Amino acid sequence: MTAPYSPQAPAAVVMVRPHAFRSNPDTLADNAFQKSDAAATQADTAAAAHAEVSTMVRQLQDAGVRVHLFEDTGTATPDAVFPNNWFSTHAGGHVAIFPMATPSRQRERRWDIIDGLKQHYRVQDVIDYSGLEQDHVYLEGTGAMVLDHIDRVAYVARSNRADPLALERFCTHFNYEPMLFDAADAGGRAVYHTNVLMCIGTDFAMAGFDLITDAQRRTEVRQRLTENGRALIELTAAQIGEFAGNALELQGSQGRLLALSSRALRALTREQIAALERSVTLLALDVPTIERAGGSVRCMLAGIHLKPRPVQQIASVE
Repeated sequence: MTAPYSPQAPAAVVMVRPHAFRSNPDTLADNAFQKSDAAATQADTAAAAHAEVSTMVRQLQDAGVRVHLFEDTGTATPDAVFPNNWFSTHAGGHVAIFPMATPSRQRERRWDIIDGLKQHYRVQDVIDYSGLEQDHVYLEGTGAMVLDHIDRVAYVARSNRADPLALERFCTHFNYEPMLFDAADAGGRAVYHTNVLMCIGTDFAMAGFDLITDAQRRTEVRQRLTENGRALIELTAAQIGEFAGNALELQGSQGRLLALSSRALRALTREQIAALERSVTLLALDVPTIERAGGSVRCMLAGIHLKPRPVQQIASVE
């Protein structure tokens, strides 16, 4: 499958491989997707997560996606495997650093990762919102926001991890239109991160629209997503619970692909798969240990929307 370049589908990502992975007790209260650590020993859990990330990196690279892999060797950052929450990158050379809701997640911010990006890509500025944490104002990156890079819309499910004040600042600085809504699961719990609810591709958008609690806002979100001709794929609450909405469109060597977990793919119907395959190749990645921490494939990928430096220029700075 070949397809023209799309600003929605980055060709490179940042990933962080954990060496002491575990489910984060600090985030268990408001993440309905997260499970407490099972009977497996901590060493076994850490080894399984390390292997899952390593295999995922190889699969992405085999598909032609550039992966910048960083190691997390400490024990104070159990969610470091989800780097998309603390930074994002944007066309024009812009980088955002986000305020995180718990101290353990605040410790995930690593300037060596930002410096690494500067070596390989043209970075014009870095806007750091992390100071908002002092006022208990949070916006957990592209977990809290699902960004439409084509129509410049930021879709956000309101939660304690997505403050409207921080969202307004981000949208003003980065030229996005905020589309804020309330969303809740079948048990009435607020959806903690928008990226478990919704995935926006170049030619499609799939989401658990019925989880948006206000009917009028639900209609507005649907209409906004279809303005440029995208096909809508409706996900059920049960499919959302299987991480079917937690996927990311990427640019591979043979065209655009959709990275999602094996669990998510199993939850999709044949009709939904056929609709997706009209524009992307599905790349299923097996991450069951990581998913116990409450996030899946999309959470593990920080897309790079920056212009690469010329190869000779990279060699001169390393």
